[in-house]
Formats: sequence, C-alpha cells, structure tokens
Amino acid sequence: MSASVPILTFHTIDDHPSVISVSPNVFGRGMARLWESGYRTVNLPEVVNCLFQAVPFPDRSFAITFDDGYQSVYDEAFPVLLHYGMSATVFLTVGETGMAGPDDRLPSLGGRSMLSWRQIRDMHRSGIAFGAHTLTHPDLSRLRCDQVETEVYKSKAIIEDVLGASVACFAYPYGRYDPRSREIVRRHFACACSDQLGLVTLRSDPYALERVDAYYLRTERLFALLLTRVFPWYLLARGLPRRLRRALSHRAPSAR
Repeated sequence: MSASVPILTFHTIDDHPSVISVSPNVFGRGMARLWESGYRTVNLPEVVNCLFQAVPFPDRSFAITFDDGYQSVYDEAFPVLLHYGMSATVFLTVGETGMAGPDDRLPSLGGRSMLSWRQIRDMHRSGIAFGAHTLTHPDLSRLRCDQVETEVYKSKAIIEDVLGASVACFAYPYGRYDPRSREIVRRHFACACSDQLGLVTLRSDPYALERVDAYYLRTERLFALLLTRVFPWYLLARGLPRRLRRALSHRAPSAR
C-alpha cells in the first residue's frame, strides 16, 4: 500500500509546441514503461474512497485524466489505454448549446479539433469515464454564484443525459476555484480536481485534488522520474515558483 498516488493530467496528445501538448511518442512510451514496471491505473472514485475511509492507496497505482476533450484523446491516447487496459477520466467542456448529436463536436478551444459525441460514446462503452469541465471553460472564481451553478450543474446534466450514466467528477477550468465555487461543486459531485501540483495523500481535499500536469512529464526522461523516489522532490521543486507567483498575486490587490 502507498501513502500517495499521482493523478496525471493531459490535455492534447500531439507534437505541437504548446504547453498543453504531449507528444504521442512520449505518451505511448511512458504508459508502456509504467505498465512494464508493474504500475496499474485506479479511477478517481477509488482514490476518493481511500480518502474518505482513511486507508492507503493501492501500491504502484496512478490515475489518468484529460481536460477539455480534444480529439487527440480519441485518436492518440485511447488506443494506448485500450492496449494496456488502463482507465482514465476525460473532463468535457460541453458548450452552451447542448448540441449532442452523434456527429456534433464539443466547441473548439484554441482552434483545435474536439471530440464528437460519437467518439465520447465509443470511449464510454470501452470503460473510459467522463467528468464535467463546465459549459464554456470560465474562471469560476470570477463569476457570480448563479453563473457558477449554471456552468457546473448544466455541464453535468448534459453529459449524464447523453451517456445515460452518472457523472461523479469535476475539474475546475484553469484549476481555479474559491470557497463559493468549491461549495457549489461539492453539492453536485463526489470529487473535483484542481491544478495544484503534487501527489494526492490522505490529507488531500477531495474537492481540490492535486494533479501532475503533463507539462512536467513532457520528455521520456522526465516521465521516467515517476518510477523513482526523487519524483515527489521533483514536483516540490517545480511547484515552488507557481506557489510564489500565486501568493504574490493574492497579495497584490491589498497593496493598492
């Protein structure tokens, strides 16, 4: 058993020079290396169940998430996940219109092609889980309470209606939330993912789960750190600049 578990978070699996891109080769070889080293995936409800019961996580386990719903998840990541029998949760930004015909696609983000509902259903039938990521991908901490409620609840309802299955997990757009948005999410979901860089431990907040952004695993050499004891220290070092920037940004308004 383990005292911590990593939740790996990806966005798009392609070779574009973008902070949200991970090369298909790095992703495929990284998953192969984890599998060959005896690592197995757990789903987010399993992670949260350990938190609520205060029991250690399965040894050599990790979770996989994808944010936004890019088509590359279906084209590049899905075949790899099927090959190794791995689970994952894909957080969908579904759009305001609620258009969910088989060939309708999620609204484009950054000009990239997004998943179609036909592809989403195909992955769901194969065991991939889906979570909500709002309607329009706003910073929830900047919205009124009624707007947060709409973004959170309606996105969940649309996915549940299409898939005919409950949606238990949420991811905050940009990883940002405040006490109001956290409370609204808590009323509708079993857990929520933030962008706080780190490993989930028994001290973690189920509604602000730490994750490991794939930006910090973007080469095969970096991915290999997952298998070593230095990985938590690597995350700590990489997270210090981010925490410092946020601390300064929170203090800025009071300085004016």
